[in-house]
Amino acid sequence: MNTVAIVGRPNVGKSTLFNRILERREAIVEETPGVTRDRLYGRAEWNGVHFHLVDTGGIVPDSDELFERAITEQAQLAIEEADVIVFVLDGSVGVTALDHRVAERLRAAGKPVIVAVNKCDHPQHDANVADAYRLGFERVFGISAMSGRQTGDLLDAIVSYLEPAPAGEEDTLLKIAIVGRPNVGKSSIVNALLGQDRMVVTPIAGTTRDAVDSILRFRGHSVVLVDTAGLRRRSSIAESVELYSVIRTQRAIERCDVAIVVLDATRGVEHQDKQIIADVIAARKGILIAVNKWDLVEKDSRTADRFIERIRIELPTADFVPIVFTSALTKQRLVTLIEKAEQIQQRRLQRVPTAQLNEQVLPILARTPPPAVRGRDVRINYVTQSGVAPPLFVFFTNFPDSIPDHYKRFIERTLRELFPLEGVPISLLFRRK
Repeated sequence: MNTVAIVGRPNVGKSTLFNRILERREAIVEETPGVTRDRLYGRAEWNGVHFHLVDTGGIVPDSDELFERAITEQAQLAIEEADVIVFVLDGSVGVTALDHRVAERLRAAGKPVIVAVNKCDHPQHDANVADAYRLGFERVFGISAMSGRQTGDLLDAIVSYLEPAPAGEEDTLLKIAIVGRPNVGKSSIVNALLGQDRMVVTPIAGTTRDAVDSILRFRGHSVVLVDTAGLRRRSSIAESVELYSVIRTQRAIERCDVAIVVLDATRGVEHQDKQIIADVIAARKGILIAVNKWDLVEKDSRTADRFIERIRIELPTADFVPIVFTSALTKQRLVTLIEKAEQIQQRRLQRVPTAQLNEQVLPILARTPPPAVRGRDVRINYVTQSGVAPPLFVFFTNFPDSIPDHYKRFIERTLRELFPLEGVPISLLFRRK
């Protein structure tokens, strides 16, 4: 599919235009420069033409600042990927020296460039549009990304360069979200798997703020990797932009099939790790724990076993979650993460035949029945699986509202002992027979 990149210096309204074209609030928008860091992708359509839209961070050529260099590198990758480039200027201040330096970079790319002079909210602001022609590009539009003024004309110009393509079928690719606390190595894992610097990676916690999708070709088929902003406790979120990042990470969990929760091997299980794992389980997504930075741990023959024991003690209700010890730096067991995620998704989609469920589960429940209610026996007469991804098991009983939580946990353990459900949260529903 065609790709359109939105580029420009910091704080000219690129993310606002990105949201306007997608007709939803997908990118984080703040007055503070540097909010957009990674390339953020969205799928757009205009007059029957579908294309990928890429939001980028503000370009600051030749900067010595760590973040600005990393952001500029990401924007350059977006320029190289794009079929069409939308160069956004700030119409309220006119063309700046930094705009000229960005323009030089875009001319060197040899791609079609459309200039969008943003913040022209009124016809009287269009006087600033003429100044933009000094940059040497033929197609210049005065727009307001905030109000939508003349964005239709801009989109007409964009799609004039693109080949019409069908919308395609519903996306059935496996989606794996990489989640965890800040600075545990999530982006490094994604980059190592993809073999390129798809994400901005720096040693500063909180580098990734948006959830970003990437396609990984794995053994002849495609898998979607979603790198997400590091999650923190709400009380630790000082900036509104960090709150937006938490929301987007939660959305990534909601729309993924399997979540890989990344822990820092040098720090062990912390409070926020427990919360993230609880969030994934509550969303009923497949789950896998990756203990990253394993190369930094001094080890003996029982180091991994002791680490697993500590995790099981700290997370007693997540004893069904597989644990893989990895290193993004050395690429140790990264392939195992994808293999495990695929296996978990297969288990999420499996359906146990009703006859097999009743034949194997009911005798165990009959030997250890639920506690009596007001002197009357509680009987479970029948069980069936009514859903997949996540698996939903329905139990028919004479007192559905009287099954205590501890007995529900007993039933879950029984199901996990009988059937392959490692890494798969399941749901139990009790109905009157």
